[in-house]
Amino acid sequence: MQYAIIKTGGKQYKVKAGDIIKIEKIETNENQEIVFDDVLLVFDEEGQEVKHFAIGKPVVKNAKVKAKVIEQGRDKKITVIKYKPKVRYKKKYGHRQPYTKVEILEITT
Repeated sequence: MQYAIIKTGGKQYKVKAGDIIKIEKIETNENQEIVFDDVLLVFDEEGQEVKHFAIGKPVVKNAKVKAKVIEQGRDKKITVIKYKPKVRYKKKYGHRQPYTKVEILEITT
């Protein structure tokens, strides 16, 4: 099984082929393939035996992760309340974070 740690949207994700993950919004269309170049680590194992292991400084050279965009959407609404005692200040608002759902197709090194 081959794993990789990729960096996108200021976050890091551990992925393998066939995974479906939610990442920060990327401006692409649905059913379009994208390539992640910021691969921080690649780990390939077979049972208990390690076949290949590469750590980037800061990224692994020639390593890419191909993915396919499944859906663009927005998460559930969260409610944010600001309050200051003794000054009659209270503010309430909501926020829905946009996301992109992608399926990892393959990891190449």
